[in-house]
Amino acid sequence: MTDIGKLPTTLGELRATPEFSEERVASRSIKDEMRENLIGLLRCGKPLFPGIVGYGDTVIPQIVSAILSRHNFILLGLRGQAKSRIMRQLASLLDPHVPYITGSEINDNPYQPLSYAARKLVEEQGDDTPIAYLTPQQRYVEKLATPDVTIADMIGDVDPIRAARGAHDLSHELTIHFGLLPRANRCIFAINELPDLMGKIQVGLFNIMQEGDVQIKGYPVRLRLDVMLVFSANPEDYTARGKIITPLKDRIGSEIRTHYPLGLDEGMAITRQESWWNRPTPGAEIYVPDYIREIVEAVAFVAREDKKIDRRSGVSQRLPISCLENTVSNAERRALTCGESVIVPRVSDIYASLPSITGKFELEYEGELRGGERVAHELIRAAVARIYDHYFREADTSQIVQWFEMGGTLKVTDGEPAASVVEQLGQIQGLLELAAGAVEDKADDPAVLASAGEFLLDGLYAYRRISRNEELGYVAQEKKRDPAEHKPTPAGTAQRQYN
Repeated sequence: MTDIGKLPTTLGELRATPEFSEERVASRSIKDEMRENLIGLLRCGKPLFPGIVGYGDTVIPQIVSAILSRHNFILLGLRGQAKSRIMRQLASLLDPHVPYITGSEINDNPYQPLSYAARKLVEEQGDDTPIAYLTPQQRYVEKLATPDVTIADMIGDVDPIRAARGAHDLSHELTIHFGLLPRANRCIFAINELPDLMGKIQVGLFNIMQEGDVQIKGYPVRLRLDVMLVFSANPEDYTARGKIITPLKDRIGSEIRTHYPLGLDEGMAITRQESWWNRPTPGAEIYVPDYIREIVEAVAFVAREDKKIDRRSGVSQRLPISCLENTVSNAERRALTCGESVIVPRVSDIYASLPSITGKFELEYEGELRGGERVAHELIRAAVARIYDHYFREADTSQIVQWFEMGGTLKVTDGEPAASVVEQLGQIQGLLELAAGAVEDKADDPAVLASAGEFLLDGLYAYRRISRNEELGYVAQEKKRDPAEHKPTPAGTAQRQYN
């Protein structure tokens, strides 16, 4: 590719450059360009969508097929499934520099100008017509569909002020104020939340998708735009807020379904990548045990299965991301307050992160009766039960349970120093030894050992081996159980394969 400092600056120089020859630039549409560049990436074996986890065998192959087919396509899925991120990464399939006539409002192709102003400029200056270049980032145009979007916003309108200033008749092309779509000529034009777009606006997209042209108002001005159209939508929106009209759906080449992570490992990889957990804290380092990450991720998996939560709305991947950040922050607050040099989250820190959970799901009627905080509390408890079973399935915890049955109580707050927690846990015979097995490489660190010990106790609580209340903390399990309480799901359904 020619260095940007050596790119042709006039139409004459452009014609003399083989890379930007008329034969190549004039006949090559943006869909051809993306197809050609995608073929090159596939042959080289380079990653197509860096940072997109869990779609390698499902969504990405379908996107590749759509681009190779030169299709406009729609990404259909629930919230928090990386639809917008995928659309924005499509710009990586564009050329580094694409020439257009300097000053053109609609990125006119130097060899085939569409607008009246560009055609006039080429007619007057010929080979001296000035040329500028678009970068891939400039060629990605995104619009969030809202009910207040008008046809003038999307397509364009006649500008009376422009007509008056130029002394033009209103039917003259120079009086047109181009909308977003014409200004996205030779670009990727992405529309987020397509069903929110009013039906008559969706109708305005018909000609672009089928015939490849657009008409402004009632004047016979046809612009054969070169646009790659990409949409996103949430299935819930079809009935809740709007719908995609049938003729428009028929003109969309490919409908690609996105999904949530299929297993804990995929979800944890996304959360680790997207969350701000490894933050700089003066005088302290952060260590997040694996079981804490697994519990945080399992909260989202449990929520997606829970009947008290609206499945049509979905549970975004932003839930575990926000939850992990809040969990680490609560542990950070404790470490700074207690003067500890190692920040280690505990299960109590996950419970303290309820504000980052309750706003991430919509409740069904039963959930509304219980309340968001109680539902979130039950989700965490069920998640702890799932992960506990992996770490302590074969462990003999009878001595620990017996200690509580004999009248022992243990109250550990989320603000208590690690040394104090370890001292209290040491009262229970065999507990610290079992807890150390969950963090073998860090068992000599009091902060890590305190976290593992609390995880063990909370797992016993999740499986109803012991109980817990605000006044006394962990206590013996009452013989009578509340049948209305949420029963945690066993770890066997956690959708994760352990070696």
